[in-house]
Amino acid sequence: MAQQDIYILAIESSCDDTGAAVCRNEEILCNLVAGQLIHEQYGGVVPELASRAHQQHIVPLVDAALKKAGINKSQLHAIAFTQGPGLIGSLLVGSSFAKSMAHALGIPLIGIDHMQAHVLAHFISSPKPEFPFLCLTVSGGHTQITRMDDYFTETTLGKTIDDAAGEAFDKTAKIVGLPYPGGPLIDQYAKKGNPRAFNFPVPNIPGYDFSFSGLKTSVLYFVRDALKTDPDFVEKNLADICASVQYAIIKHLMKKLEKAAMETRIKHVALAGGVSANSTLRHAVEEAGKKNGWQVFIPDFEYCTDNAAMIAIAAYHKYNMNRFTDLQATPYAGRPNL
Repeated sequence: MAQQDIYILAIESSCDDTGAAVCRNEEILCNLVAGQLIHEQYGGVVPELASRAHQQHIVPLVDAALKKAGINKSQLHAIAFTQGPGLIGSLLVGSSFAKSMAHALGIPLIGIDHMQAHVLAHFISSPKPEFPFLCLTVSGGHTQITRMDDYFTETTLGKTIDDAAGEAFDKTAKIVGLPYPGGPLIDQYAKKGNPRAFNFPVPNIPGYDFSFSGLKTSVLYFVRDALKTDPDFVEKNLADICASVQYAIIKHLMKKLEKAAMETRIKHVALAGGVSANSTLRHAVEEAGKKNGWQVFIPDFEYCTDNAAMIAIAAYHKYNMNRFTDLQATPYAGRPNL
């Protein structure tokens, strides 16, 4: 007897992008994202404006996702949503919509942890890592190394003790006058610059943990002091500044990842999160893989930044385990002990 296909609608609303995806088993039928340009004029995400934009986008986006997937809502077996971590107002929009739709259709609700979903994005397409594997997850709000022993069995080996790597990229962009979101622009300018032009400190803390607050402060003071003697310093040295800061951030990330891989003796190593779209970081992980004999896994670009496809694939595996979420469940801004 043929196994029944499982259709799941997934919603992602952790920050400023509204995402909707539909999967049939492990196959992603569609993956749509509606961005929010309004934050550019403020140089960062404004939580209240983000939640209002999610309210405007979510209904038409879900409707478009179902149509693109070629299915009717009556064919759905479950509704998945990002339960956290994230901006609480944004999460409430997605969770409230998901709860209402699941209740109306009489189908299960599946809450997904945003950080776990970034890791499980590696199971959307082949090649897929084998358990156990290490994953370096780098985003605007989080930086961590986890050991994955199963889909939802993880051990956090190290995490940032202050700021995230993605925030360091965005803050640097703001300091040198680049528009929001600045992280991708740092990557672009860095390709034209000399990573050794300026010596920014690489954090040195024990274990597998990360720290980026000191680096951000160093960049701020460096630019401030340079502008006192040369008002055009940033404009003349923009590519070199971007390359040098990026070099320090990536060196810190890679030092911890290589240490974790060596000491755990795990050879399957993955990269995830929004900053995994950074071309220099992707190259650094690939080169480290060649040097250390790792099998490296990096998601396609569309699955690196916040998206609903990663929520869908995580939900599919939870569905198979009958791990459903109560309608009374609340979203969480910070990450609980999972």
